[in-house]
Amino acid sequence: MSAGDQKNGGHKPGDTVPVVAKVWPEVERAERLARGAALKWASGVFCKPEHLERVSQYRKRESQRTASIHTRLKSMVQSYLEGVGWGLEQLQEARAELRDVSHALKKAGLESNQNAEGVKSLERLRELSVNHCQLLAAVSNLPRLYSVRSMVLETERLVESRRLLEAHAQLMDLERWQDDILWQLHGAPGTTGSALSTEDQELVSKYFSGVGQLVDALGKELWAVVSSALALARQNPTPFVSAVRIVEREEALDQALLEERGGTGSNSRPLPPGRPRCWRACFFQVLEEAVSARFRSVSYLHTRGPGLAGHLSALQHATMADLGTVRHLLEHCVPPHYRLTGAYLRASHHCLQAHLAQVSSWDLESGEIFAVLNWVLHIYNSPDMMGHPELVTEMEKEELGPLISNEGLEQLQSKYVQSVRKSVSEWMHKALQVELQDWQRDQEPDTDHEGFYQTSLPTIITQMLEENARVALMIGESLRDQTIQMGLYEMENLLNRFREALVEFGKEHRRDLSNNKNKFYLHYLLASISNCIILKKSTESLQQQQLSRSAGQFSRTPPNPLAALDRAVRRACRLVMDQLLLDLQPFLPGLLTRPWLVQGDPTPKLCHVLERHLELYGRVRPPCRQRLQEEAQWLMVVEYVRALMQKRFVCRSAEERRQLAQQMVQDDQLFREILHGLEGDGSVPEVNPLALLPVLADFIRLKDPSMLTLEVSGLAAKYPDISEEHVSVLLDIRGDVSKDIRGAVLDLLEQSAPPLPAGYRPIFIDILVPPTTMAFCLPTAKCA
Repeated sequence: MSAGDQKNGGHKPGDTVPVVAKVWPEVERAERLARGAALKWASGVFCKPEHLERVSQYRKRESQRTASIHTRLKSMVQSYLEGVGWGLEQLQEARAELRDVSHALKKAGLESNQNAEGVKSLERLRELSVNHCQLLAAVSNLPRLYSVRSMVLETERLVESRRLLEAHAQLMDLERWQDDILWQLHGAPGTTGSALSTEDQELVSKYFSGVGQLVDALGKELWAVVSSALALARQNPTPFVSAVRIVEREEALDQALLEERGGTGSNSRPLPPGRPRCWRACFFQVLEEAVSARFRSVSYLHTRGPGLAGHLSALQHATMADLGTVRHLLEHCVPPHYRLTGAYLRASHHCLQAHLAQVSSWDLESGEIFAVLNWVLHIYNSPDMMGHPELVTEMEKEELGPLISNEGLEQLQSKYVQSVRKSVSEWMHKALQVELQDWQRDQEPDTDHEGFYQTSLPTIITQMLEENARVALMIGESLRDQTIQMGLYEMENLLNRFREALVEFGKEHRRDLSNNKNKFYLHYLLASISNCIILKKSTESLQQQQLSRSAGQFSRTPPNPLAALDRAVRRACRLVMDQLLLDLQPFLPGLLTRPWLVQGDPTPKLCHVLERHLELYGRVRPPCRQRLQEEAQWLMVVEYVRALMQKRFVCRSAEERRQLAQQMVQDDQLFREILHGLEGDGSVPEVNPLALLPVLADFIRLKDPSMLTLEVSGLAAKYPDISEEHVSVLLDIRGDVSKDIRGAVLDLLEQSAPPLPAGYRPIFIDILVPPTTMAFCLPTAKCA
């Protein structure tokens, strides 16, 4: 582009752009913008003199670009012009067609105006035709209209005399006449008559009002027949068969009318008044109401209490008798698709569900709840009732479900367990009161066939719990487990009260020692121990019967009657040992004294008391018999060593030490003769307490005091619970131990104190050494 061209805005003198710009101002504005952009571009490209050398290259490139743009513009304008030409041709063709259509419409309008005058002349003919049709309908219906009253009266007579099929046939004729008249007044399809007016419809309804009353009367008679179907089946099933046939006719007519007139168009014929009647559904509804009435007819008198089982039995017999009538008689009077037996089963099941729900809501006793549960879970589905081979198939088809829901059964079982628990708690309380009264008797307790002491308490408790578990098992294992769980709770509570009663019994006996009020105190303690052993066996038997250890009835800590039993037995054994100690107490102060050394008294008296007690212990059931004998042995040895630790006798010479040791050995022999039966019973403990007496005698008999260190070492090895105080007392009793030997012995004992081995029962821990009494003197000058 030359400089002159740039001054002229890039146009040559011959260009027509200014003319175009005058026509389209937008072109001029676009031209100015393009010229400004070009100048801006050129000023950026040719900002330096050396850039002017490439002017020819830029001119050539821009010329090519301009030529390409011109070519595309020409092609686009050419295509636009061709499209405009085609559109003009289409418009010309459309204009020609519109002109032809306009002429045709004008011609049709002229012909229509000419025919309108001919149509007016036919209006009179149309009115005459409509009137003729109405008069023809009236003339044809006159015989029917005149006979409506007489037919209504005749049909009423037939209904009253239960000639149901004839009555229904005439009723169908009356309904058909009424429907035809309404349709003729409404206007047949294809006519131009107006719709039936409200006044005409009311007139027809009033004239045929007796028809509606006949329908109600016939329906009432039908449902009366259906309600008494069971009675009619045994006498004369004909009315029931007629009723079923009428129901089927009505059902077929309902279906036909719905298929024929079910449309919604202007020419569709409306359904007759009262249609559809759905009498088949009413049939089954009336049957269900009849079943419900049959259940209500079963006497509810004496239903509460013991009469509930009889009431349920009456329901069973009545239901099975009705089902037999339905299955053998009525089933043959209805079409097969009625499945009348299944329908009666379903109705009976629903009525029973409602009735049992009402019964379950009452405040029932345990016997009543048992009767309901047994009837629902066992009798209802048994072969004697719904489990009958001829009814099982129908029951499976109906899928009736349970008489009482699982939640309802759980609630009933919970109520049963609570009721039984209340009864068990009362009986256990009474049994415990009787037991406490027996303790006050002035005679020995009763013995069983083995010679063991016992009272009536364990027999009452055991029989009661086992009987409740056996009865609950008749309902189911779950209820049995819950009942056993409840019984174990009550057993635990009873044993806790029993232990408290034992403690009070012991306190009362100690208060009345001077009066010697209860001579058989020890005997009843031993009987209580035997009772606990019997209850333990019963408890273990009940626990073994349980299938589940976590019955859902109780959410708290599981019962632990065995622990309560163990506590009661321990307390009773402790009281027995206290009584033994009380009987020994008068003779213990004379033990290990100088008169005892000379005369040997009171060891024979102690042996006599011990022997009498051991003889009574033989009346206790094992293993508590062996336990009592063992405890008596320990008590005797502990009291003997405690008497030794009192230092009532201190040896003055070797001869006295020999005599003391010899007398202790003789006493040990007497004790062994009395307790010889323990080895035969296999109840000898790991550490025999009687073995302690010869060891102590050897310690006192030892002639050489320098050997005491070795003797004490052996004594501590056998009896690791012996303390320095005990050994010091033994050294004092010898009377010949020097201060140096005493110190060496005690130092050895302090250094070698071994731990107590596992299973070792301490003996010296229970023996307290009396404190040493020190001489008291005033601080005088001489004493100082």
